[in-house]
Amino acid sequence: MKALQEGRSLELSQELLRGAIDIHVHVGPHLFSSPRRQDPIQCALEAREAGMRAYGIVDVFEMSNGYTWLVNRHVDNFTVYGGLALNTVYGGMNPRAVKTALSYGDGAKYISFGTHSTYYQASKEGRLVDGKFTTLAELYPKFRKEELSRAIRIPLDEEPGEELDEILRLIADHPDVYMDTGHISSEEAMRLCDLKDKYGYRKIVISSSVVKVSTMQQLEYMVKKGAYLEQSLGAYTAAQMIPLTHYYVETEYATIDEGMDAPVTRGIGIVADQVAAFGAENMLLVTDFGRYALSTPTEGLRQFIAMMLDLGISPEDVRTMVKTNQEKLLGFEPMDPEDFPLKQTEDV
Repeated sequence: MKALQEGRSLELSQELLRGAIDIHVHVGPHLFSSPRRQDPIQCALEAREAGMRAYGIVDVFEMSNGYTWLVNRHVDNFTVYGGLALNTVYGGMNPRAVKTALSYGDGAKYISFGTHSTYYQASKEGRLVDGKFTTLAELYPKFRKEELSRAIRIPLDEEPGEELDEILRLIADHPDVYMDTGHISSEEAMRLCDLKDKYGYRKIVISSSVVKVSTMQQLEYMVKKGAYLEQSLGAYTAAQMIPLTHYYVETEYATIDEGMDAPVTRGIGIVADQVAAFGAENMLLVTDFGRYALSTPTEGLRQFIAMMLDLGISPEDVRTMVKTNQEKLLGFEPMDPEDFPLKQTEDV
């Protein structure tokens, strides 16, 4: 067994929050059936008190850069940014939505190819019926017609269609904006990495949902293409087999087990394995927190930092994965952690 790293302490995990940026936070509003832990202002105030620099809101229903504009007008010395997830609420592959998001509010900082509304994920969502896992598409023809028919797919063996082509060109025309793969398949994510050279977009984040189901060979391919791998605490520690989140207004579409195929692993230790294999400079640590059953995103990021320290990741590498890489991704000027005062309280 590897010896415990020296210097592990609560204080060190708090110190490493200074200047940190969490690019994957889910704060309210949300559906009544899926309550959130904090609203955007509460989250910003707590993160600022912990010395963090910024966080990014992922909203599965709205282009979140609208209400980040509001938060930034009223919360000083902190930055919140947003973007657009191309879920079925926007009709799926919708260039008009992308074009609007890029010019709305603070302007989208990311474009995601969807969360629940990718074909890869939506086709696998379902529940146990009489002891057998059954997809929503099998249970509800209306779901197949209204959701799967609009869900995003990235073509693997042919050129992008007209809508995807326009979206990729829009992203390329905005070099300050990064692409988030969303919850597509590993093969689709690799395809988006391949198309980078053709279209000229610069920044790709491989969603944690993709990272968790990809092989080491697939991840190596994406890293070599210049993509960041998003490592989410929520992917490893959020309780399974309970409805922590809910995308659909229709309560009958609630899923307990999304049916996503995932390899058997040693849990969050695989993040440390991937840091060792691919380097901290290619990783982004995020929480994916905000659901009411979990701790706050700020505390969640501190926990993630502490877990990485416990797994032998150096403080320098942790800081790279929570601060330095995010600054590069967002085009933020690098700043010294000392510039972010730590005002943490016992309640945080």
